[in-house]
Amino acid sequence: MKIGLFIPCYINAVYPEVGVASYKLLKSLGLDVDYPLDQTCCGQPMANAGFEHESAGLALRMEELFRSYDYVVGPSASCVAFVKENHPGILEKAGHVCMNSKKIYDICEFLHDIVKVKELKAEFPHKVSIHNSCHGVRELHLSSPSERNIPYFSKLRDLLSLVKGIEIFEPKRIDECCGFGGMFAIEEPEVSVCMGRDKVKDHMSTGAEYITGADSSCLMHMEGVIKRDNLPIKTIHIVEILASGL
Repeated sequence: MKIGLFIPCYINAVYPEVGVASYKLLKSLGLDVDYPLDQTCCGQPMANAGFEHESAGLALRMEELFRSYDYVVGPSASCVAFVKENHPGILEKAGHVCMNSKKIYDICEFLHDIVKVKELKAEFPHKVSIHNSCHGVRELHLSSPSERNIPYFSKLRDLLSLVKGIEIFEPKRIDECCGFGGMFAIEEPEVSVCMGRDKVKDHMSTGAEYITGADSSCLMHMEGVIKRDNLPIKTIHIVEILASGL
């Protein structure tokens, strides 16, 4: 299988170490990975701000860039979910058929469901609390949503359990929103910050040293709360843990 690594623009600009860790992790598993150059934004911020019709050019650009790959894999549940759920409608209005939506996966989803990883070389001797992002839970099904009466599962927890020395925890309100929500954090900053503080405190109640998850955007929001309030906990993307030591 030929994999095209999709690195969202904010990860490229703010958290490049997550992109590097993603590439290293996929390569360490013997996968054929390529990073297409000249990647641009998938169009999610523009669409969330009410200008979805103007994001067609970005969606089309992504279609062309990843056309030759069997899978498109990215370390961002929200961006992957946007391509999967929104690009088909955006491109249909522009007279194009979306192909990426059928082959794009969050990296955790890809490792768990497609590669079916059973062993990792990673070692991370720390206590971590899993953050379930809204897009990851309800659009990509990385874990079971608490509002539905179905058996519990967590693909993030399954993957983390393969890491040596790690201690895994989950907050009491297991999939409550952290308050980021893209444009919501900009339009409703007071509410967003309150939600972020509540979520960080919930994670801290587990005794964890780190909050980890599949969305750098959520982690960035909580990291802002942690730094402003000088709290004794850190954030780290799950891929950095899975790739630790590589």
